[in-house]
Amino acid sequence: MLSIIPKFLTLTALHSNLHTFLSSPVSKRIHLFHNSKPPMAFSSSSSSSVKVEYAKSNRSSCKTSDQEAVKKLLAGHDKFLEKVDKTTQGIENELQQTEASDSKERKLCASEAVVDINFSVSDAKSKYKDATLLPKWKAFQTVIFLERDDGLRDSSKIAAFDFDGCLAKTDVKRVGADAWSLMYPSIPDKLQSLYNDGFKLVIFTNESNIERWKNSRQVAVDSKIGRLNNFIENVKVPIQVFIACGLSKSGRVQAAIKEDDPFRKPEPGMWQLMKQHFNSDISIDMDQSFYVGDAAGRGSDHSDADIKFAEAIGLKFYVPEDYF
Repeated sequence: MLSIIPKFLTLTALHSNLHTFLSSPVSKRIHLFHNSKPPMAFSSSSSSSVKVEYAKSNRSSCKTSDQEAVKKLLAGHDKFLEKVDKTTQGIENELQQTEASDSKERKLCASEAVVDINFSVSDAKSKYKDATLLPKWKAFQTVIFLERDDGLRDSSKIAAFDFDGCLAKTDVKRVGADAWSLMYPSIPDKLQSLYNDGFKLVIFTNESNIERWKNSRQVAVDSKIGRLNNFIENVKVPIQVFIACGLSKSGRVQAAIKEDDPFRKPEPGMWQLMKQHFNSDISIDMDQSFYVGDAAGRGSDHSDADIKFAEAIGLKFYVPEDYF
């Protein structure tokens, strides 16, 4: 008996309003298959519409042929929705498997890159070789770091960034604390949002000029640290900073270098220093953490140091033009 169906309800109306019968999750997923066709097609003309009569006086049932048509319609759409659910579930399973595989691969790479670093507070110096550091900046081996910016919170979630060409637009021919500009206008709001969401913001940047400019090392130090100080003041968000000053075998003076500096990207030393000694022993969530840098090995990039750095650690990687 279909006495619950209103008088003169047509199958075309039933078909066009089918979404009202769907649960919310299914109706949201069905758009993925907008090119799929239901098993039965209906004309909107009145001549092909099957009307369901409802007799109030004697509560008579619909005609047998009408009942069968409605049953076939509903059965057809049930099969269609079942097919949609199975296909959607298959896609969701595939996405979950891909994400799990990527996460496993990143963690495997990270386990191969772990380097134990011995560090104590007494190892931190106020000078890098013959160059005096600005207040709150210290040196450890070939790394210069910002002690603790006011308001900095250690976290299991790390949002890490390169500096030059990622956060700041700089030029190797220009020297000075003010010789920079924001790479993207959205950077301050983006960093503030990450900080509000519980991420610790960290900058990992190479600066070989500090090592190479032996006769002008103080100028190189003041220029790099001055730009970073001014950047942090501009974005108004607490940030942890590590500067790798060492050289690599592929650099300009490669003939004199026997091995890559362990702290210079793409080597993972700066990350391991932060993880082991500058995050309050908080375990880092590698699935939520990420790194953004411009050196991704593309045709126009100066190197692939940033993407290789992320791979060595096991972090998700983004280029700045995509992230910002």
